[in-house]
Amino acid sequence: MLEETGKPIKLTDENFDEMIQKAPIILVDFWAAWCGPCRMVAPILEELAEEYKGKVWVGKLNVDENPQTAMKYGATSIPTFWAFKNGKPVGRFVGAYPKPAFVDVFKKLIEIDPDEISN
Repeated sequence: MLEETGKPIKLTDENFDEMIQKAPIILVDFWAAWCGPCRMVAPILEELAEEYKGKVWVGKLNVDENPQTAMKYGATSIPTFWAFKNGKPVGRFVGAYPKPAFVDVFKKLIEIDPDEISN
């Protein structure tokens, strides 16, 4: 299992698959430095990484620096978010949302039964 720091995890093309497998539940933010909406949600994700420490991890993948993974997951509009549980994708959404919307996502991720996840 991945050690929980309460901070977003920097993901890259090289470590993406390994980190997704290590984190029991992770929400991955596909972002870029030039993206205004990405900058708007960054502080929200940092707060939630701390608030949900040990329950939901937050990963950040810079699409400009990591084009292979961004392309693999279809992150053509950013921010794009992919949720993974036990290494398997369980949801995707695009766009900047307020904190209560992310809280709802985090709560739903915790409730998903891993046995119901299809490959």
